[in-house]
Formats: sequence, C-alpha cells, structure tokens
Amino acid sequence: MKTTNTLRFLVALCAFGLPLACAANPNALWDIVHDYCEPAAEGAQVRQKCADVNLAGGYAVLKDIVGVAQYLLIPTARVSGIESPELLEPDAPNYFRDAWNARGYVNRALHRTLPRDQMSLAINSASGRTQNQLHIHIDCLAPDVAQTLREVGPGIGTQWKPLPVRLRGHVYSAMRIDDADLALTDPFKLLAPYAASRGQTMGEQTLLLAGAVRSDGAPVFFLLNDHVQPGDWASSEELQDHTCALADRSIEKP
Repeated sequence: MKTTNTLRFLVALCAFGLPLACAANPNALWDIVHDYCEPAAEGAQVRQKCADVNLAGGYAVLKDIVGVAQYLLIPTARVSGIESPELLEPDAPNYFRDAWNARGYVNRALHRTLPRDQMSLAINSASGRTQNQLHIHIDCLAPDVAQTLREVGPGIGTQWKPLPVRLRGHVYSAMRIDDADLALTDPFKLLAPYAASRGQTMGEQTLLLAGAVRSDGAPVFFLLNDHVQPGDWASSEELQDHTCALADRSIEKP
C-alpha cells in the first residue's frame, strides 16, 4: 500500500511542475504551500496552486492529482505530521475540523452531495507517509468500509475499543464522537492519551475520521486508530477510495 501510494503520489506531484517532487522530495507539499499557495494568497505574482488558502486559519486546501476528488488540507505553518507536539498545545488549530469543513470540495468535484457516512478524513503515521508536512486526506470512504461501519456502528461507544472486525486486514480501535462539527473536539487530543496508555508514540499512530449518523438520527463521527507494527505501516488512507465508487449511489446536486 505504501509503495503504490508513494509512486502514484510522486507522479501526481510531478504534474505540478516541481522537479524535486520527481526525485522523491519529502518536502514537496511544503514547497507547494510555502512557495506558491500562501504567497499567491498574499498577493504575490505567482501561480495559485491551491483550491483555497485560509491565512487566518493557517491552512491551505490542495487538489491531489491522485483520485477523482481527493483533496489535502495542509497547514501553512511548518508542521511535520501526526507526531508534531504543537498539535497537542491548548491553542493548536483544529485541523480536522477545518478539513471536515472543506469536504465541499469533494462534493463539487463529484457533482454529488455525499451522505455524511460516505465521507472521511485520514492522516497516516510517520512511517506510512511520503511527505514531511502534515496533510489530511479528504475523500470518500471505501464502500466495504462504509458498510462495515454501518453494521458495527451501534456497538461503537465514546471510549476507545478495538473493532470486532478487521479492516484491510488490520485491527483498528474506534470511538464515537458526539460532536457533529468538531466544535469542541480535536481528534489528535483524543488519540494522545490512548497512544500513551499503550506505551506508543504519536508518530506510530494513524487516524481516520468517518462521518456517521447515530440510530436516533444524530450526526456523529467514528474515529478509527491503528498503529505501526510488523507488516503494518499504519496508513488509514487504506480505508479510503480515491475512485469514489460510492458517489454513484449518492444524491445528484441540483
């Protein structure tokens, strides 16, 4: 999975016209945001390569060439990834909330309005990524993963617990977030004490946030976690579908 994604990702970055990306530059995303997206948003005469740059919020949204509708949320500050201690500071930006709010870009690319439980956000572990700038993948859930979460969802509570089934052959833990817009909840800060309780570092972790609807109709999230272990790079991006097959079953936008 990691090798396939790496190759496709580098091809995608080469399409942006960045020679270093073709040489497996782990700073390619940072170069795009720092050298193009942010300066263009500030008025510099450079090409705007991002779909959106929120200077006040400190993030950019970039269309990934990989996938029909995959977007990446990337901080405009230098943040290496899930292991970055600044993510756990009391005043840290809630990048997951910003990424969820940016899901409309996926809908527009698909010309569909995806149901909540078909949308997901993923961040890979330090070992399971190719880029050393934090980026959250915004894209469709894989159809089988979406169906599995609907089936096991009633058993997912508000505390971390291993799922009763494997996803992509890996054992994920999950918890429910009863905060429809992540107004008061930062997934990084929910993960940190759980990882610490198992004697693991944040860099070993991966997170997937999946939209969900509770049995009483309340909008919620399922937060899934895996960690690096033999044979497992901890890349929850594996639970997404960059072809967005689920879009064929979604509601057509007017």
